[in-house]
Amino acid sequence: QGKREIAAFFANVAHETGRLCFINEINGATRNYCDASNRQWPCVAGKNYYGRGPLQLSWNYNYGPAGRDIGFDGLRNPDIVSQNPVISFKSALWFWMNNVHGVMPQGFGATIRAINGNLECNGKNPGAVNSRVNYYKQYCQQLGVDPGNNLTC
Repeated sequence: QGKREIAAFFANVAHETGRLCFINEINGATRNYCDASNRQWPCVAGKNYYGRGPLQLSWNYNYGPAGRDIGFDGLRNPDIVSQNPVISFKSALWFWMNNVHGVMPQGFGATIRAINGNLECNGKNPGAVNSRVNYYKQYCQQLGVDPGNNLTC
């Protein structure tokens, strides 16, 4: 199970970043991902909460608590996730442990749903799902572990 989880993490990172080529979401600066109704983690004027880092941390309600837990001001300085490599990977691991790790026993498809299900699952973007699954199978092969069941969402 541990090797599957490592394969799943790196498969999702490979997909999200184009094999670690992009630290920022493509065209991300044109998107804000501010949930203005979230009063616990209010958006800061002039700041954008688009995807950054290995798992493309997005939305004010993720930047706020990630920053609190890791030790940076996620709401006032979301850019640090793409500027500081340690914070960048810590943010990816924070997101994984808080949102994805718990669904691993349900299969790789559950990780896709936890990361980007509303945009990719249920036939919304089969190309993205297939990309993630292909990376996962490659990493499982490299680690010598069977990918298991429930690969898609």
